Amino acid sequence: MDLFDFNDNEEKAKPLAERMRAVSLDDFIGQTHIVAPGSLLRRAIALDRLGSCIFWGPPGCGKTTLANVIAAQTNASFIRLNAVNAGVADVKKAVERARDDLKMYGRRTYLLLDECHRFNKTQSDSLLPAIEQGTIVFIGSTTENPYASMTPAIVSRCRVFEFKRLKKEEIYGALQKALKDKRRGLGAYAAEVEEAALSHIAEMAGGDLRTAYNALELAVLTTPPAADGCIRVTLADAEQSIQKKSLAYNEDMYYDLLSAFCKSLRGSDADAALYYAMRLIEGGCDPMLVLRRLVVHAAEDVGMADPNALVVATSALTAFSNLGAPEGLIPLSEAIIYVCEAEKSNAVVRAMGAAREDATRTRDDDIPPYLKDVSFGSRAMKAEHEKYLYPHDFGGWVAQQYLPDALKGRTYYQPTDNGYEAEVKRIRAKKGQTR
Repeated sequence: MDLFDFNDNEEKAKPLAERMRAVSLDDFIGQTHIVAPGSLLRRAIALDRLGSCIFWGPPGCGKTTLANVIAAQTNASFIRLNAVNAGVADVKKAVERARDDLKMYGRRTYLLLDECHRFNKTQSDSLLPAIEQGTIVFIGSTTENPYASMTPAIVSRCRVFEFKRLKKEEIYGALQKALKDKRRGLGAYAAEVEEAALSHIAEMAGGDLRTAYNALELAVLTTPPAADGCIRVTLADAEQSIQKKSLAYNEDMYYDLLSAFCKSLRGSDADAALYYAMRLIEGGCDPMLVLRRLVVHAAEDVGMADPNALVVATSALTAFSNLGAPEGLIPLSEAIIYVCEAEKSNAVVRAMGAAREDATRTRDDDIPPYLKDVSFGSRAMKAEHEKYLYPHDFGGWVAQQYLPDALKGRTYYQPTDNGYEAEVKRIRAKKGQTR
């Protein structure tokens, strides 16, 4: 007798995640914010009146599964394509089939497009008329932000539903169900899985049910039966089957993590900055990118309030380039903490911006004659240069105009009262440079 009581060998060969896909809304796991009883999406599905939409969310959260549920509960035709390998010809063929079904049988067609963010403009344009005319009901599935990665014309004609990562308890419940299901799951093995093992898989899956299913199946299939024939999966078995949390991220999440890291540096939260830095690195980001951002923020957000921050940050960058990981992560972490705990001032950035604006907009910016290079100048130019006051002849500083006449009196750098800048203010005041 077949293990799962299936006649189709191809069906038996499917991974657990595929076999356990929900076939009805009652079986669907998670996303209660969009499929709860009485919700707009659930009512539309029940009435078979769902319009074109885009399911957007991280891997393994149920986007494709929900599309399949819709297909199973509707009287409409259902066509599934993947944007990775589907071209314009495939789209046209699907649209023609949908048009024929609508004319001959009055039956609507749902077109599910996995990885829809991979469609280029030409491919999207070939689909647009069919969506506008109602020939097809488009359901796009994507892990990328559709507002940034898809053709606006398509997005504007769809309702976007954002899916969230599944909660640990939702994944835990799904794993328990898979262990008991004798037809689709692992029930035929009569496996016993320690609660700690199941909890570990649910935790380390990182909200990805597909990852959790794969880990559970691997643990059960590779654990040898005991003398009594029972397969007992321990925590150690579970740890080997899902060795670490799934930390990979898509392009949107990468920029979100990087933004959170930068804002944590600026906000002086060393704990948050350290976490986001390690989250980026463990997910595959080049540590040198994190270090380069750290050097920028040492100057941008700390600046002259603590000039040593830039020294520490650039030293960490040099250390990592020589040491590599994991040792190089230690000076990186030290520099992150230093930049976070340092006094903050953006006076340098404001000064730079104001100076750049004047540099590009000021036309009459002739340099004062006594500041010009007179190595090859005329006698008159050299005479003008005699008016130059050499600061060291006056103890290191002397009042003198350096800016062009058109910018005389302009102030770019205005130190704050934070950190070392308070000392800069004191020195300026001593010189009579209060501005």
